[in-house]
Amino acid sequence: MDLPDAIRKRLEDFSRNVLFDQSGTRTVARENDTFLPHDKRLLSSLHLQMSLYFNMWFFPLWWISEAVMLHLKYPALPDYYKFILVTVLILMTLIEAIRLFLGYSGNLQEQVPELAGFWLLSILLQFPLILFQLFNEAILIQPLERGVHIVLAIFILAQALSGFVTLRDMVRHTGRQFHLRQFD
Repeated sequence: MDLPDAIRKRLEDFSRNVLFDQSGTRTVARENDTFLPHDKRLLSSLHLQMSLYFNMWFFPLWWISEAVMLHLKYPALPDYYKFILVTVLILMTLIEAIRLFLGYSGNLQEQVPELAGFWLLSILLQFPLILFQLFNEAILIQPLERGVHIVLAIFILAQALSGFVTLRDMVRHTGRQFHLRQFD
């Protein structure tokens, strides 16, 4: 059974305008129909984007449960831990909002500086803070807190790993593009 002519023509036009090379990356044709290999490779990471998306929806749940647990155990904590935990909650809220924004924009727009900032915030600030809340028994960790801290730590660790791989690929691609442009 043959395809109707209108559908066949559209498929032929599509196949002329989009070229798939051997690595499976997509290269888009320019207006003058010249094809440059690896001109418009898609470098953003689906794994990272999915993790950021689910983290964005999980973080308010984490924040509410953390605030409620802090309110419940606040009278039983020593004064210095009261100050530390309130400070950590405020810092983690600010860092997480900035981190998720940088992750989204760095991954979707394939921007190396934003993705590098996201990765550094994940590794240097957010991961140590969540580990402090997860493993410091002196802050009277409740079962709900332990559960949401484990989930957030897994999100942060997965995003740090996939963010590193994506960042490495983007930097390599940018370097190759720079060297190719020297010959133009």
